[in-house]
Amino acid sequence: MIRFTEVTFTYAEAAEPTLREIDLTIEEGELCVVVGPTGSGKTTLLRAINGLVPHFTGGHLSGEVSVDGRSTREYPPRELADVVGVVGQNPSASFVTDVVEDELAYTMENLGIAPTVMRRRVEDTLDLLGLHELRARPLMTLSGGQQQRVAIGAVLTASPRVLVLDEPTSALDPAAAEEVLASLTRLVHDLGMTVVLAEHRLERVIPFADRMVLVPGRGEPLIVGTTAEIMATSPVAPPIVELARLAEWSPVPLSVRDARRMAEPLRRRLSEVHTPSPAPDPDLVPPPVVVVEQLSVAFGEVMALGGVDLQARRGEVVAVMGRNGSGKSTLLAQLAGVRPPTKGRVDVLGQAPSGLPPRKLIKLVGLVPQDAGVLLYGETVAAECATADSETGLPPGTTAAMLAAVLPGMSMEHHPRDLSEGQRLALALAVVLAPAPPLVLLDEPTRGLDYPSKHRLVTLLRKLAARGDCVVLATHDVELVAQVATRAVVLADGEVVSDGAARDVVCHSPVFAPQVAKILAPDPWLTVDEVRHALTGARR
Repeated sequence: MIRFTEVTFTYAEAAEPTLREIDLTIEEGELCVVVGPTGSGKTTLLRAINGLVPHFTGGHLSGEVSVDGRSTREYPPRELADVVGVVGQNPSASFVTDVVEDELAYTMENLGIAPTVMRRRVEDTLDLLGLHELRARPLMTLSGGQQQRVAIGAVLTASPRVLVLDEPTSALDPAAAEEVLASLTRLVHDLGMTVVLAEHRLERVIPFADRMVLVPGRGEPLIVGTTAEIMATSPVAPPIVELARLAEWSPVPLSVRDARRMAEPLRRRLSEVHTPSPAPDPDLVPPPVVVVEQLSVAFGEVMALGGVDLQARRGEVVAVMGRNGSGKSTLLAQLAGVRPPTKGRVDVLGQAPSGLPPRKLIKLVGLVPQDAGVLLYGETVAAECATADSETGLPPGTTAAMLAAVLPGMSMEHHPRDLSEGQRLALALAVVLAPAPPLVLLDEPTRGLDYPSKHRLVTLLRKLAARGDCVVLATHDVELVAQVATRAVVLADGEVVSDGAARDVVCHSPVFAPQVAKILAPDPWLTVDEVRHALTGARR
């Protein structure tokens, strides 16, 4: 169905090829997962499937890419739309209408599909992706995860034979992500559709994958194999595989169910070790940085937050969790002073953030939104860092040094729009964190980040908390919560339904529990590092 023959691609003005001499065949009815480090070329590989590379991106492409017998060199993307459907990393960038139902029908209108067929396909897609309650909603009122599902649905209504998705679950809560992946699996198994997706959160996708393609980056050859073959040796691995390597399980399990069947000896070894769960000393509880009282926010008739009470203190990393549309991003926007609350009060170190001038606000509160690109407007990465230093009165090189800590080795001469989603996020993080605001707000901070980049982010957040900053992050990444959060707050329909120590909250939730907790339950272990340290201590 998809064939790459000796494909080499170099972006304009780039010194080295992003893809070098690639030979790859993806068969019909296959679910293929593309993995690799941030910036390794995964998105470039996906864009080459429908001709966006090089027809849209520019650059030089040698070799041949064909889809269902059509050469992307001869057929531009618009003439492949009936064969290949593409969903990018930023779903809102693809929207062309205002309402969910209209967006689902738009592609079919361009393809000249009969109205009766259009109606049936729209209804099928609404049911398939659980969008029926949103059909009349304006797109701009949807959460990031809801927008992601609409973007996938808008592509599916055209009934393509190949579906290409870039980070399709990055903005989805765990339950919604499983629903989308299950839907993709049905398309593969029941309809014979070929699905190619790039994903960093491998813990979600490896049980569904038929084959994996590892893109090492730096123009190195692809590594292609079954999921088990790739996971046996891949440097990019989810917690379940890391735990299997630590416990020396063979074969490596790819699902929580298989891992639990192999984990009984490990659970027995760990049963004699106490899990680290220190209770805070009430005499050492620091003062709050944020105080929220009876906060309510309404968008027209939609009540996004209703009567929220919350405090966050110095040295805390507070994870705000919940289903898509539960109010997480709205809460962070209120803490950042984006707009005044409809009712209630927000206080950050004795000040209402919505009333502060921008220059004063950025030194009090730093917010990185879901779409990190909205913070970037420089011509190059170097210019972006220099402007950030100038506007905040920092010594030259401060933001660049922060960027090197978040994501080492990024080229300073690239334009921000030419960066991958993960690289743009790292740059936005550097810009926001460089002024050292005492309150740091991160909305889906691991979107687009590979495991090494996520590890560096965790280290950075721990340093921020250690120096007394308060970090509040809205996330669907339960593994991030397990690694770094001290508290977890769960929202549902704009209300706080759970607030407590992160270990207690996530271990008692079948939805938000990390993989290690599910495998080793009922004991409340959260991460592979905890297990490793416990076993090392037991041996000593």
